[in-house]
Amino acid sequence: MIPEGLFPVSGTKPVTTNGGVTCDYVSLKYAQMAYVVIHLTQAVGHATAITIEKATAVAGTGHTAITNVVPIWYGNVSTSSNALTRQTDAVSYTIGVGVTGEAYIIFKIDPASLGAYDCITAIAADSSQATNIWEVTYWIQPRYSAPVANQMNYITD
Repeated sequence: MIPEGLFPVSGTKPVTTNGGVTCDYVSLKYAQMAYVVIHLTQAVGHATAITIEKATAVAGTGHTAITNVVPIWYGNVSTSSNALTRQTDAVSYTIGVGVTGEAYIIFKIDPASLGAYDCITAIAADSSQATNIWEVTYWIQPRYSAPVANQMNYITD
């Protein structure tokens, strides 16, 4: 379950995965935990690969794929069940080639697992499908209690 007290940060507005997408980087310097929530709509089935990268600055400085496996949840909300199901912990996730409709993929990121890095982004590989759309929201659990306005400043450090 995603805990209370989190605040959302947009990684990207809805955008096609045609050509691939790298979301905005977000700083986890003052975060206790982060959840990368991906809402993917695939009009055409495609094995879209999703990875999480880490960096040393929100400009993407020194970016590289995460190396420690993280918890992942998946749910195709276009089917008769809209439940999220825990997947095998991994550093990436690939949607099944036959999946169409709307799906959610959630990565749980512990900032302590990033080592010397303190920023992350979500990346969708090129789907070559202009009708496949995704949007990403980072849900940040702050390490320290502070007014929301101050918490929002943390993500741009």
